[in-house]
Amino acid sequence: MDEGGSRLRRRVSVRKRDRPSPGSGLAAGSAAEPRQEREEPGAGSRRRRTAEVPPLENNDSGEDMFGDYDSFAENAFLAQVDDVEQQYMQVSERGKHAAGRSTDGRCLESGAAAAGSFAGSETDERVKTRSRQEDVSAELDILYDVPSSQVLYFGNLQNPPDDLGNQYIEERDWNASSLKTLNEELPQNSIEQHQQTDDSPSRVRSGSEENRRKSLKEHLKSAMTGNAKAQTPVFSRTKQLKESLLSEEISVAKKTIESSSDDLGPFYSLPSKVRDLYVQFKGIEKLYEWQHTCLTLNSVQERRNLIYSLPTSGGKTLVAEILMLQELLCRRRDVLMILPYVAIVQEKISGLSSFGIELGFFVEEYAGSKGKFPPIKRREKKSLYIATIEKGHSLVNSLIETGRIGSLGLVVVDELHMIGEGSRGAILEMTLAKILYTSKTTQIIGMSATLNNVEDLQEFLQAEYYTSQFRPVELKEYLKINDAIYEVDSKAENGMTFSRLLNCQYSDTLKKMDPDHLVALVTEVIPNYSCLVFCPTKKNCENVAEMICKFLSKEYLKHREKEKHEVIKNLKNISNGNLCPILKRTIPFGVAYHHSGLTSDERRLLEEAYSMGALCLFTCTSTLAAGVNLPARRVILRAPYVAKEFLRRSQYKQMIGRAGRAGIDSVGESILILQEKDKQQVSELISRPLENCYSHLVQEFTKGIQTLFLSLIGLKLKFSSKKSRQEISRWAAVVPSLPTGGRTQENGPIHEEVRPPRFLLHLGIATNLDDICHFMGGTLFGVQQKILLKEKSLREITVEWLSYLTEKGLLQKDVVDKSKEEIEYSFHITKLGRASFKGTIDLAYCDILYRDLKKGLEGLVLESLLHLIYLTTPYDMASQCVPDWMIYFRQFSQLSPAEQNVAVLLGVSENFIGKKASGQAIKKCFEV
Repeated sequence: MDEGGSRLRRRVSVRKRDRPSPGSGLAAGSAAEPRQEREEPGAGSRRRRTAEVPPLENNDSGEDMFGDYDSFAENAFLAQVDDVEQQYMQVSERGKHAAGRSTDGRCLESGAAAAGSFAGSETDERVKTRSRQEDVSAELDILYDVPSSQVLYFGNLQNPPDDLGNQYIEERDWNASSLKTLNEELPQNSIEQHQQTDDSPSRVRSGSEENRRKSLKEHLKSAMTGNAKAQTPVFSRTKQLKESLLSEEISVAKKTIESSSDDLGPFYSLPSKVRDLYVQFKGIEKLYEWQHTCLTLNSVQERRNLIYSLPTSGGKTLVAEILMLQELLCRRRDVLMILPYVAIVQEKISGLSSFGIELGFFVEEYAGSKGKFPPIKRREKKSLYIATIEKGHSLVNSLIETGRIGSLGLVVVDELHMIGEGSRGAILEMTLAKILYTSKTTQIIGMSATLNNVEDLQEFLQAEYYTSQFRPVELKEYLKINDAIYEVDSKAENGMTFSRLLNCQYSDTLKKMDPDHLVALVTEVIPNYSCLVFCPTKKNCENVAEMICKFLSKEYLKHREKEKHEVIKNLKNISNGNLCPILKRTIPFGVAYHHSGLTSDERRLLEEAYSMGALCLFTCTSTLAAGVNLPARRVILRAPYVAKEFLRRSQYKQMIGRAGRAGIDSVGESILILQEKDKQQVSELISRPLENCYSHLVQEFTKGIQTLFLSLIGLKLKFSSKKSRQEISRWAAVVPSLPTGGRTQENGPIHEEVRPPRFLLHLGIATNLDDICHFMGGTLFGVQQKILLKEKSLREITVEWLSYLTEKGLLQKDVVDKSKEEIEYSFHITKLGRASFKGTIDLAYCDILYRDLKKGLEGLVLESLLHLIYLTTPYDMASQCVPDWMIYFRQFSQLSPAEQNVAVLLGVSENFIGKKASGQAIKKCFEV
């Protein structure tokens, strides 16, 4: 691009010199000389080459070195040259308008006098322009090849935090449009070339002259002249020095980590720049004492697995971040961070993307629909993968299958206690078990605020354990019963002592609308401090937010009025003008609801406004308690329930842990509102220990052990050894059907059994019963089998579920050795089984789904889209639907004949619907 830009300038100069106008010739000549005289980095070699090869512009001899080959209109080469020239000029124009310069205007006004001044010395404007060019060049170098999830949050470095959403909108626009321009249209340093082209007086020409075709001789002369006089691209010397210094510090830090010395270097074996970035981006100047102790543990220095537990808001994440940076920068290996929810993933990406930009590593998002499998393999820069539990499992599977699991140096699991929560816990257990089984060099770090049976987790992860009760802000727990407030006191007989009466004067209307006195509890805190109100359901969040605002005084409307107006404006922009009417009424009071019904854009904008203080009250569900950094002065639990289930101790601790902001509040308060009927259960809740974590691998059959067996057998391991690849090829040629036993036939009946090498029978992680049982012994379920299995052994459970998967057609069993007393079998996965675990299909419905898809192909009606409703209806929701048959029959009667035919093909006849609507008994069982 650099040389191409110079060729363009020289070609324009030659054309102007050949024209009869003397002014043009003066401009061309004066613009060429100072370029050779300027002292720029690396320009010496350019000047020597120019001296050795005289410019072709000065070739005044009568000999024509190009002969008589002139251009024609249909000449393809000239057409290409002109096309390229036009593209350069258009991009240059865009660069000119983006920079807001007016150089051309000055050139036109000053004419030859300006050219002479330009030849003598550079103006102050040119110096400023070059400075801007270096900044742009540095930014282009930074953003080159950066993942979109990281570029999305790059604006955090440049936009002030009080934009309240404008920042995110600009980032989204940048990611959608400008990134393509930066990475594709304008490679590195192209902006400097375009701006220098704009400065050259030789750009002054008419539109008709730009489009006029020139001879082949003139084009080649201009190109060769441009090559001879091409300038060295301008680089930012400051940027080069910074990168050199950082590289040197990382090299020193790497040696420090590899040595057994106790010297931790500038910042825990990391470059001093990391410490400066924490001060700049997060305001952290000094670590807590427990953090220093944890980072200097022998287990951490020796890269052994570690579990650590502290109360919420104790600063656990900072320790994990420092360990991740050590792995990325010093050990030069990739890192995986597993978080429970999409919102927490996005928050963490926002916080670490700026570190990635400054320190030279990639931050890649694996949540929702984002994430590439397998991830892009990079040579120079390493990647930090931030993933949800489900996406993290898929990522580990892809790394195992491509033989790259060894590149994963560190895995960090936040909220480790979730390993004992349903199907998501089973998936997390499978992920960690596979990492432990397939990679002996990957370190695992687990952290949580609510762990109890740590011994089981230690045995499972083969990890050390560290704990502390440190909390930066004191937390006071209260219970509200009727009008009285009680403080939680473990020394008291019933676990609580009377604190005060709630001082509030309620009208009859307010008492009816707010029997729990939420308005009184909230107004004691807001608007000067922040408050969170946890509600059992999403609908309750919206109702409570709207109810509170009905009884707030109009004084609340004046608090940070302008900023709240900006929040509403930005919410409208990201939702195309469709703002929720409840938010439209509550945000002017500084109140909003927060739950999974909001889009990720809306949640991010509201969270930013809350963090900046424009919003002072959130009504939210329990999911906000798990890791999202939105603390408050007071946390109110609307009821001791999550949906219809009573609170667990771990959930309660997570919620009240949001109270108290380090560096802002001197104390945090939590208030649990309860009724008399719940008093006994709440008393047990606040006094009982935390719940134990138990494996759900077997309890979650279809999303646990069955999925695990399919992936163990179905994942095809990649062999890196050349000998292994040769052996596989040789045996594949001898035994066309390898999994069926490896028997050959030569000129007659099968006469001998050939045993392939043992590793060929283990193309998966584990494919025979012994290996699968060995793997299961290393899971958390294997550790807890004496507690969880009372009637059957682990081997019996394994055999039972392998047989079940074989019967369903997901696995196929093959005889390997009949010579032993117990016949040895191996398993391989069928096409249906591979499609099920690759597509993360619930195994409870995979065979039904396959049959329905085949049936749907037979009844496919292109005239109507009605059958798509049937195909896209989730199976777990179908059983919950209880239709009103009269309404169903009425709607069915209004369908067109083609649409009624769709229903008939799916097995729903008009006769059946009529009988159901009239209440008649149906003898034959229909599935609707």
